[in-house]
Order: sequence, then structure tokens, then C-alpha cells
Amino acid sequence: MAQEVSNGNHNSSAKPPPTPSPLRFSKFFQSNMRILVTGGAGFIGSHLVDKLMENEKNEVIVVDNYFTGSKDNLKKWIGHPRFELIRHDVTEPLLIEVDQIYHLACPASPIFYKYNPVKTIKTNVIGTLNMLGLAKRVGARKKATWGNVNPIGVRSCYDEGKRVAETLMFDYHRQHGIEIRIARIFNTYGPRMNIDDGRVVSNFIAQAIRGEPLTVQAPGTQTRSFCYVSDMVNGLIRLMEGENTGPINIGNPGEFTMLELAENVKELINPNVEIVMVENTPDDPRQRKPDITKAKELLGWEPKIKLRDGLPLMEEDFRLRLGVPGKN
Repeated sequence: MAQEVSNGNHNSSAKPPPTPSPLRFSKFFQSNMRILVTGGAGFIGSHLVDKLMENEKNEVIVVDNYFTGSKDNLKKWIGHPRFELIRHDVTEPLLIEVDQIYHLACPASPIFYKYNPVKTIKTNVIGTLNMLGLAKRVGARKKATWGNVNPIGVRSCYDEGKRVAETLMFDYHRQHGIEIRIARIFNTYGPRMNIDDGRVVSNFIAQAIRGEPLTVQAPGTQTRSFCYVSDMVNGLIRLMEGENTGPINIGNPGEFTMLELAENVKELINPNVEIVMVENTPDDPRQRKPDITKAKELLGWEPKIKLRDGLPLMEEDFRLRLGVPGKN
């Protein structure tokens, strides 16, 4: 069985960070923090935008090509004076002035990254290079995410792309003095997840709402840890605003087997559905459990929302989008 994933520990000397535009120091310049969120129309990105927009000193710019994201996720901010939405692919250069960059652009759903693996790895590698180049030019602080597993399997476009992205982050940090923050994001769930996106929580909830059998991949004893999206967003902001480069694991260490998850969904959403076993996906890890010791110690962060409290919040969103009324 896999060991708990531990936090990396990287101490290295780096050049001082580049200075931002001289306009930043002009007495006529507004004091707002300009924050770029790549992939901001996606699941986690849009919730991050919601949280950032709560602070009236933030101007938020979202860049997304809508490969997996949706404008609907950001509709309440469109037209807001502190919000800007740009249709753009991060594999192409972007010229813009910002103070912070949350680089979240990448298909995280197996359905999407297996459909277009070349696009996925280009987003991870070329997109990260472009955002690092932007951070270098404007003196912005950049945060990105990371993953690992088999370098030639069907997941490798996603997993290895994240590994290269982390290498690039540290190279730019050491060579050019770019301020970086690296988060290792673990399974996250909540409203706005793509329905039928191949991820287990969204699959089970959509199946339960439709009255379909819950399909558990064999043997059903493999475990996952599920972090509610608001907890994840709080962790990412803590990391960005702190002084720790990372990598730091952000996730919920509470472990559930796939059978336990299916039983919870059945009990909470539709007790009439059956649970059936199906063939497993190649390279599917037996265990994913974050060690969040560093997040607790360095960021003062840990997840608050339990799985049984988060699932009904996601159910409400899925019922609305599927057009299936709630239980009486």
C-alpha cells in the first residue's frame, strides 16, 4: 500500500525577486491588488475568484479558454468594476500587469485529460513557462499545483506535466528570484464540478440523482480523501499570502474507501439505488491521503467541512443543473 504523501522540504538560495512596474509606486496609482487566476472559470478557480472578490481591495482578472471551465461559474461577477474575464489559452503568451498569479489552468478531470493528453501536458509545461515569464516580467508572486505517478501511463499527461511544472517553478525561483508558492492539491469536491467528469464524487452524486447504480471500481477498498472546495480555497489563499515556498499539501486527510463513499452517497441522496462493481482504471492509486502537517504548522490551516456535510451542498447544485427536483 502506498505511504502517506509527505510535504517536500526545499531550502535554496535565490536571487532577490524582480521589482514590479514603477507605476506601482506612483501616488496616483490605485492601491488595489491585481490578481490573475488562470483557469478561473473552472471548478476550484471560480470558487477562488468568489473568495478573492470578497476583498474590496482586490481586482481579479480571469484567463480561461473554456476547455473544461464555463462562463456560468463566473456569471455573478461579469460586469463588476473589479473583475475582468479574458478568453485566452495559457499556452500562448499573455501581456498583462498583475501582482499575483494563481496558475490553476489545466484539465483535472480524467475524462478531459485522457481525451486530449497533448493539450493537457502543453498546458502544464508551456502554460507554466508563460506564467513564469509573466511573473518575471512584472514581479508577480506565482502559485501553482503539482502531481505524481507513472510517467508513461494514461494519466501521465496530467501527472508528469505537474512534475515538470514544479521543476520549472523552482528553476525560475533560483535563477531569476521569482516568488513562488507550490500547492499539492488533493481530491476536492463541491458545487460547480463538471457532471459526469470521471471523478468519483461527481459520478456517484449524478448517478444517485438520476436513480442509476453507483459504479464502484474494483476492488472498492482503495481509499481517497475528499476536501470541500471552500476549505481548499482558504488553504490556497493562506499559502499565497504566507512566506513559505512549499510544496505544501492542501487536502483533507480523512480517508474513505470507495465503497464507504458510495454507501454515504446512497444513504444521503438516494437509498433506492444499488451499488455495483466495475473494472478498475489503469494506474489508479490504491491510496491517496495527504499529510497536511506543514499546512497546519506553517499556514495554520486545516479543513473544517466533513464529507457528510459537504455532499448535500453538492447535491443541491447538481439537482439544479440536472433539472431533477429535490426530495420531498
